[in-house]
Amino acid sequence: MNRLHRVASASVIAFAVLIGPNRASAQLVVFDPNNYAQNVLTAARALQQINNQIVSLQNQAQMLINQAKNLATLPFSSLLQLEKSILRTQQLLAQAQRIAYDIQQIDRAFSTTYAPASSSLSNQALITNAQTRWQNAMAGLQDAMRTQATVVGNLDTNRTQMSALVASSQGAIGALQVSQAGNQLLALQAQQLADLTAVVAAHGRAQNLESAQRAAAQDQGREQLRRFMTQGAGYQPTSVQMFH
Repeated sequence: MNRLHRVASASVIAFAVLIGPNRASAQLVVFDPNNYAQNVLTAARALQQINNQIVSLQNQAQMLINQAKNLATLPFSSLLQLEKSILRTQQLLAQAQRIAYDIQQIDRAFSTTYAPASSSLSNQALITNAQTRWQNAMAGLQDAMRTQATVVGNLDTNRTQMSALVASSQGAIGALQVSQAGNQLLALQAQQLADLTAVVAAHGRAQNLESAQRAAAQDQGREQLRRFMTQGAGYQPTSVQMFH
């Protein structure tokens, strides 16, 4: 009887040893709702952080694109053509004939050729001065007309440049291109003002030379009259009157 009891006890112990690990394994796979919810929440937060990082990178990329657009230069430039137009006008003014745009030269001419006629001047000197004044007046008129012709010739170039600049400004993709287009339009206006100034200066020069020539001719006429009255019938008038 005791032997049977010992065998049964050993069997129970062996069975317990055999099923022990299996019971432990069964406990590891038990579903825990709280732990599952916590894991899902953690994963959702991690996904949200990733999404935020993606949005941030997209914003940075767009900012870089916008900066690149703002720094893009205007593909069209009219500055070289405008500089050439201004240079042509400047060269034309510098080519003014006889009495040019020079203060010292003007002062010298009005102290000699356009000076009041005096009794110390010979008849030949009167004739020479009258011829010089007439030639100066004609040269001034010619220079004025040449300047006007040059400015009129610039109008077509200015129209082409303005159309191209307006088109470029309307298609500008960034702040720099808009600024460059605006600056070039201002440069075009400056060039047009330079042309206008040149025309006014040339026209005023021609008028002033003509007025100075008439004033000097009147003064010289009075001197000739004085000589005639002084010398009487023996005085021979000079041919200077043809230039009055």
